[in-house]
Amino acid sequence: MLSERDTPIIAIATPPGRGAVGVVRLSGKQLGSFAHQLTQRGLQPRQSHLVTLKDAKQEVIDQVLAVFFPAPHSYTGEDVLELQGHGGAVVLQMLVSHCLWLAKQTQPDGGVCLPGLRMARPGEFTERAFLNHKLDLAQAEAVADLIDAQTQAAVRSAGRSLEGEFSRRVDTLAQALVHVRMQIEACLDFPEEDIDFIQQMQVQSQLLSLQDQLSGLLANAQQGRMLRDGLKLVIAGQPNAGKSSLLNALAGAEVAIVTPIAGTTRDVLTQTIQIAGVPIHVLDTAGLRDAGEADDVERIGMSRAWAQIEQADVLLLLDDLSRHADAAYTQAQSRLRENIERTRTAHTAMLTVLNKVDTVDQTPATGLCISAKTGFGMDALRERILSLAGWQAGLNEGVFTARTRHVQALEQTAEHLAQALAILSHSTPALDLLAEECRLAHQALTALTGQFTPDDLLGEIFSRFCIGK
Repeated sequence: MLSERDTPIIAIATPPGRGAVGVVRLSGKQLGSFAHQLTQRGLQPRQSHLVTLKDAKQEVIDQVLAVFFPAPHSYTGEDVLELQGHGGAVVLQMLVSHCLWLAKQTQPDGGVCLPGLRMARPGEFTERAFLNHKLDLAQAEAVADLIDAQTQAAVRSAGRSLEGEFSRRVDTLAQALVHVRMQIEACLDFPEEDIDFIQQMQVQSQLLSLQDQLSGLLANAQQGRMLRDGLKLVIAGQPNAGKSSLLNALAGAEVAIVTPIAGTTRDVLTQTIQIAGVPIHVLDTAGLRDAGEADDVERIGMSRAWAQIEQADVLLLLDDLSRHADAAYTQAQSRLRENIERTRTAHTAMLTVLNKVDTVDQTPATGLCISAKTGFGMDALRERILSLAGWQAGLNEGVFTARTRHVQALEQTAEHLAQALAILSHSTPALDLLAEECRLAHQALTALTGQFTPDDLLGEIFSRFCIGK
């Protein structure tokens, strides 16, 4: 019986719905004979052949372009057959059904045409490309990131990762770390000369150099994660502070209703924008005030607002300049700020924004002043949002896509290198502990490209891909 990873697979590789062209893709070992029987002709490798496919009753299903990619020169590293037909949902399903039917038909030798052909799982084509060493894990993840990219900058960064830029930098560090590990392991074999040998080989300077290179790689990865995932920006404040107007100003469109009536916004409104190529998920929340002053629906909205504040990457607390002369307003604003300070986590950066500067005669000497109505100060606000999130504009062009998993692995590597350097700082370093920290650093680093990646993590990664990729 064929294992799960050895069975041939099939899937529709284009999005559901109507379109000019639809693609059905098959991958497996020794697909040549099946392709010949399906198309009733020999297929030259990597050439398009116009064929008419018929069902079991010899009725036409579709006229398609059939392209055969023999192993190992294919996306998955296995034989791949692509059928490029008309992009209708029904006709593509009929092509898939016909392939599944034909695969089960008995041959003159008593076997079936293509044993075990089944529908592919999400991401299984790319998973096979990884397992067959056509891509490393970071490159495989970049395939999904390229598909999901929300900005041009995110597309470019995913392209760099897919070309292997991230992987090459990781491999360079890993090779240097292996060299250091070999030197330390050699010392363990000759304990009477260990300290002198460590000093002669300049292990400490090598680790410091690795630490410096890792710092640059981590900075790039953090930028890449920001491009991939975007930032969650929550706008909070008292009723009528201008939150919905600010959402509209950032979005450049009237996406939220703006009225002078307190409590107009009852629920969380979300709009995704981009600043300098970084996706920003902007959330406009219900006005926050004492629960006793609100009705039941408004209290639900405020509860949801507090939940979003706890999860924000950046929180903008709006302060209405036009009401600074109102003692009740300023007291409520002070209480709101104190409550937010108690609620927000260290993950959330907060910025107080002074809104409605167009309504006052004198601009405050301190603080970020804007007018969501006129657009005054909006460019400065956009720059400050990115700065608070840790975006470094100078790194933008060389950045590659990255995920939380990548950043965490690099941070773990950095922690183990720091521990190794701390051990070396002792007058009599414990070389066995030093070797272990370097081993753990190497393991964390190589998990990025999949050299030491457990199967359950692979399942989690590829399950998030679309079917047919």
